[in-house]
Amino acid sequence: MQVGCVRVCLVLSMLGLGGLSSPDSATAQNFAALDTARPSPQFMRIYGSAQPPFGFVRFCDAYPLECSTPSSGDARFSATPERLSELDSVNRAVNTEIEPATDLEIYGVTEHWTMPVSRGDCEDYALMKRRRLQALGWPASALLITVVRDEKNEGHAVLTARTTQGDFILDNKVESVKLWNQTPYHFVMRQSYIDPRVWVSLDPTDPATPAAIAGVQANP
Repeated sequence: MQVGCVRVCLVLSMLGLGGLSSPDSATAQNFAALDTARPSPQFMRIYGSAQPPFGFVRFCDAYPLECSTPSSGDARFSATPERLSELDSVNRAVNTEIEPATDLEIYGVTEHWTMPVSRGDCEDYALMKRRRLQALGWPASALLITVVRDEKNEGHAVLTARTTQGDFILDNKVESVKLWNQTPYHFVMRQSYIDPRVWVSLDPTDPATPAAIAGVQANP
């Protein structure tokens, strides 16, 4: 079984990094209004804006095509049973192919988001799964990098597949794909399905993201 991330760095940009800054209050309210119409537990709720993880900002600088804006709209991906089975096969394949290792072990730095070759940490798994599913025809707006606190209250990144059947989680720590509300995680933030460079809050207890977070650390 794969191990999760020891740390997901969320050092946030306070320097105005172009299109990677969080949306204004009006945009955040629009995001919240879109998801308010879906109170069903299988669908995530959006509670406001969030700053993108610093590692993600650098990833988009290095791989701009991976962060291109999809078509706007609220339509969820209507996945057939065959499409849903692709989530399981891709999750298992990437989990098997990539050896878990920290960024410090591979690159000598604490946070580096990239497409893994043979080793990687949690966000690298998620990025590779997103690329694999897009190659199979999944739209970018349905494949969203998501930050959570795991069962140890440590930072962790997963991939959310946003479908009409629910929000499914692809995780390097487990082989099976589950609905988000069937995981043991506390959901913190996620890419917007409208603009992948924008991030939104999934935490109802903290709708205003702090100005800076030096890593997703365990609460005291």
